[in-house]
Amino acid sequence: MTAPDAVVIGSGPNGLVAANLLADAGWHVVVVEAQDRPGGAVLSDRGVHPDYVHDVFSAFYPLAAASPVIRGLELDRYGLRWSHATDVVAHPLADGRCPVLSRDAGRTASSVAGFAAGDGAAWEELYRLWRRVGDDLVGCLFTPFPPVRAGLRLVRRTGADEGLRLLRTMLLPARRFGEEHFAGDGGRLLIAGNALHADLGPESALGGGFGWLMCMLGQEYGFPVPVGGAGRLTDALVARLREHGGVVRCGRAVTRVVIRGGRAVGVRTEDGAEIPARRAVLADVPAPLLYERLVGEEHLPARLRADVRRFQWDFGTVKIDWALSGPIPWECAGARGAGTVHVAEGVDALTRFAGELAMGQVPAAPFTVLGQMTTADASRSPAGTESAWGYTHVPQRVRSDAGGQGIAGRWDEHEKEAFAARVESGIERLAPGFRASIRARRVLAPPDLERLNPSLVGGAVNQGTSSLHQQLVFRPLPGAGRPRTPVRALYLCSATAHPGGGVHGAPGANAARAVLRALRLPRRTGR
Repeated sequence: MTAPDAVVIGSGPNGLVAANLLADAGWHVVVVEAQDRPGGAVLSDRGVHPDYVHDVFSAFYPLAAASPVIRGLELDRYGLRWSHATDVVAHPLADGRCPVLSRDAGRTASSVAGFAAGDGAAWEELYRLWRRVGDDLVGCLFTPFPPVRAGLRLVRRTGADEGLRLLRTMLLPARRFGEEHFAGDGGRLLIAGNALHADLGPESALGGGFGWLMCMLGQEYGFPVPVGGAGRLTDALVARLREHGGVVRCGRAVTRVVIRGGRAVGVRTEDGAEIPARRAVLADVPAPLLYERLVGEEHLPARLRADVRRFQWDFGTVKIDWALSGPIPWECAGARGAGTVHVAEGVDALTRFAGELAMGQVPAAPFTVLGQMTTADASRSPAGTESAWGYTHVPQRVRSDAGGQGIAGRWDEHEKEAFAARVESGIERLAPGFRASIRARRVLAPPDLERLNPSLVGGAVNQGTSSLHQQLVFRPLPGAGRPRTPVRALYLCSATAHPGGGVHGAPGANAARAVLRALRLPRRTGR
């Protein structure tokens, strides 16, 4: 049998995007996946209750909706359909107020205006700015660093003075961003809460820009979900790849990149077999795992080895899935129709949460991002019920427990139950009767997430911190903002590469295009 042109290690969305683009160019591509099914962190199952579909890892996909890469694959031709909740994000408070992010900009503006006069106009002004520069910002986000073409368009559109002010705005911490633009808490909460979808607390540089980006993506595209479960997105990517001649081999863990003469020539799997690659090997694997486990120090320069040891993971994650007998009984009506709900009592509570994480403490009052999946997609559970989940962050290395229960980071059943009770207490406070509606539950702590997907090291779902010191030209390592590696014909296409986490396919697309450019082969577009 003829050796494949390329081997892709890992079948997460970035690996599958890279494989699809290479297949479009006429390459024979083999994707090798350690787990028994493809998808990486884009999977769904019925493991909580047989009548309920739950997304095991990621669930809402605003970045996929905005991504020109994903749109260009025309996955609707392979069965992918998107669904939306009535509203995008809600942040209910104990006093009954609730800012709501809607795809209707006027509805969002009216919601934040309820917190302070003039804040509705401020939101509309931020949305007008987005409408002017959003396409170019997305272009900068989804292309290799430095994003020359999109960056030049952005400079032409804004001019030097406005461009500098926009850059300053994007670098602001979420708290400062909120204070500069809003007099009340509504807009501030939406910005700060969305920043914490990554690991950017209210005082972190870049948090304001990221929170605004997420809000504007939600405003324009919503936070859509695949009808039938996150796994349908993976199914569509795999079906498209197979139609174009690609192969996905599951249940085969890669243990080594085979390197001869300084060039990657294939991979070795755990059964000792070698799969050759005529032209390239692409790794949808976190950079530290690629370099330390699959490549080996003997093939790497000393400076890169030192940089890998300084790589910073994002916080660990605890995720809870619930099969509920009915919709969550929020006291704030604004939360009932939202696909995503933020649970935290104000920006100061978010700061305390982020501060406890920074000190290695298990948070006493976890900030929870909660998904109401049946509200977003009626196919997820029987009529009148709700398939829901919530995730929150914990330290990678636990030093103490701010909640006083002695959680030490063992994450055994006792600790998982104690922490889940904290999460559920925060929801119950805003939705009395929530606990009584729980029919079944699954708690996934950091070791569980890593066991299910070894790329989620310590439960780090972003594959590395989103903080400024590990973004752009610093991601994943200083000077390594492009897909090439020190090993010829080996390319990084995971979320540790620029632009980072989220399901958008950009690292995979960037790597595939870099491979094709290196070999001076044109990439076919379309089918």
